[in-house]
Amino acid sequence: MKITIIYDNDIWKEGLRADWGFSCLIEVYNQKILFDTGTKGEILLHNMKKLNIFPYEINEIVISHAHLDHTGGLPDFLKEKKAKLYIPLSYHEPRIADEVIKVKEPLEIHENIYSTGELNDVEQSLVIRIEKGLVVIVGCSHSGVKNILNAASMYGKPYALIGGLHGFKDFDVLRSLTLICSTHCTQYKSEIKSLYPDKYIEGGAGRVIEI
Repeated sequence: MKITIIYDNDIWKEGLRADWGFSCLIEVYNQKILFDTGTKGEILLHNMKKLNIFPYEINEIVISHAHLDHTGGLPDFLKEKKAKLYIPLSYHEPRIADEVIKVKEPLEIHENIYSTGELNDVEQSLVIRIEKGLVVIVGCSHSGVKNILNAASMYGKPYALIGGLHGFKDFDVLRSLTLICSTHCTQYKSEIKSLYPDKYIEGGAGRVIEI
C-alpha cells in the first residue's frame, strides 16, 4: 500500500507548493483513489505533475467533507479527468461530475476499502484493510478522532491514522496505533510526535508512506 501526500500546509519534497488544505493519493489493491483535492486546483495539479501522478490514471475520488480546503481543487481536476465521486451527504453535488455517490451510512467501496459513513452529519473517512490492520485516512477529523476510530473498528483493528486531526488532544486514543501521520490542520503535531516518537511520521506535500 502506498500513500502520497499531494497537498498539505507543509512541504516534504522540494519543488512542490504548500498551501492550506489536504489531498493524498492512495494506491492499493490495484486501485488509485484520490482523497480530497486541497484548496486550489492550480496547486493540486502542479504538485501532481511534479510527483508524476497523472489525472487520467485516477478513476475515483473520495471527498471527506464540504470545506473548501478539501474540495477547492475538484473542479480543475474534473476538467482533466472525469471520475466517480464519493461525497458525504452534506456536500452539494458538483455539476460537472459524471457519477456521484452520496454517502450517509458505512459503505464498502471495494473489497477491503470502506467509508466510515458520514459521521456527525459532517465528514466521512476512508478505511483500508491490509494484513497489518486498518489504515484510516482522515480529512480534518471534525467528527472526532475517537469517533472515527470507533467507526472504523467495525472493519478490524486500526493500525495507522493519516491526515488532519484539527484540535484533537485526547492523545491516549492514539496509544493502540502503530503509525501516526498528522497533517494539514493538526494543532498539536509537536505534542503527538513527542508522545509517540516511534510511531510518528512527518507529513508534507510529497511525503510517500508505504505500508
